[in-house]
Amino acid sequence: MNTWLDIDKDSDFSIYNIPFGIFSVGDGSKKIGTRVGDQVVDLHAFASAGTFNDLNIDIEVFTSSSLNDFIALGKSKTNGVRLSIQAALQDESSVLKELNQAFIKTTDVQMHMPVEVKDYTDFYSSIDHATNVGIMFRDKESALLPNWKHLPVGYHGRASSIIPSGKNIYRPKGQMKPTDTPPVYGPCRLLDFELEMAFIVGKPTKLGQRICTANAMDHIFGMVLFNDWSARDIQKWEYVPLGPFLGKSFASSISPWIVTMEALEFAKVDGQKQEPAVLPYLQYEGPHNFDIKLDVGLTPQGEEETIVCGSNFKHMYWNMAQQLAHHTCNGCNVNIGDMMASGTISGPEEGSFGSMLELSWAGTKTIQLKGGEERKFVADYDTITMYGHAEKDGRRVGFGEVSTQVLPAL
Repeated sequence: MNTWLDIDKDSDFSIYNIPFGIFSVGDGSKKIGTRVGDQVVDLHAFASAGTFNDLNIDIEVFTSSSLNDFIALGKSKTNGVRLSIQAALQDESSVLKELNQAFIKTTDVQMHMPVEVKDYTDFYSSIDHATNVGIMFRDKESALLPNWKHLPVGYHGRASSIIPSGKNIYRPKGQMKPTDTPPVYGPCRLLDFELEMAFIVGKPTKLGQRICTANAMDHIFGMVLFNDWSARDIQKWEYVPLGPFLGKSFASSISPWIVTMEALEFAKVDGQKQEPAVLPYLQYEGPHNFDIKLDVGLTPQGEEETIVCGSNFKHMYWNMAQQLAHHTCNGCNVNIGDMMASGTISGPEEGSFGSMLELSWAGTKTIQLKGGEERKFVADYDTITMYGHAEKDGRRVGFGEVSTQVLPAL
């Protein structure tokens, strides 16, 4: 595709992308926009200029403070908006070329949570990550628990503490158990990131209804980068026997632009063979993994960024269709805006491990940073930034970044 806009060839936000997000300018109200290159596009202004007339959409939906109502229009409308934008940006005679007020520099906008998240689920779907953690805390022979290859393990997390990129977090406090003393309460000492991606539900179900793998993608609107912050020492002491709680619920950070599944269609690849064979409701046909390159940077205050991890979403053992099929197999209903995270995305090589827990091998190794400092876990005033993009045959579709600085505990 060629466009009359000036877009850097290495931009995550090419004309092939056209993601959706919520932005504001100054003290102005929140609106729905898209991003192309280094500009945010006001979709209400586009709609007012007649760009979406053929879609029969109430243009006031573009003044919403979340994408939920827009997503509820259905994929025929939302992808229709995306395709209409692409067509307009290719049309040299488009009236939008003169619509200067619709194009805003990214430096002049503030991004917000793109959706209202009522429910959040976190999966545990990377076999490399699960194996690494299992070896650390059990042994190599029993690294994977007996159920792991039979179902996508997951837990229900805290939706209220999901935050957009750029919002800082405070080091969490909680109860921890030192090796040779009774439990203590205080600031987490082993703060960690988890490199994940999350999908957003775009089509609801009713209580009792199940989603099968064959139509699961009809229920997924798009994806974001997801940093599932973890307080490892709090987590280790509290999770038995019920699972994650305060060690996870203090914050999760997401990238602000939702990249649609239509934009990522070209990045589909086959996943690894699942052995033993899964039960019929988890079986699927065709490629359901996505080749999305992922990186994590750690930046100490006032220092240069060091890329500490390079992984890929294609490494996931359980794919999104299987996750959603399993999530609803008991009749659990899902709603528009529900967010479901992948679990830590680790690859088979040491440099592709998606958490400090793995990179430092539970604190037994140090990670060397460019400025000469070392890390085993995340320190106060460190900034963690995650990047992700898919690229093939000259087409690049990316997520931008999710970036968060850690402040000392209150």
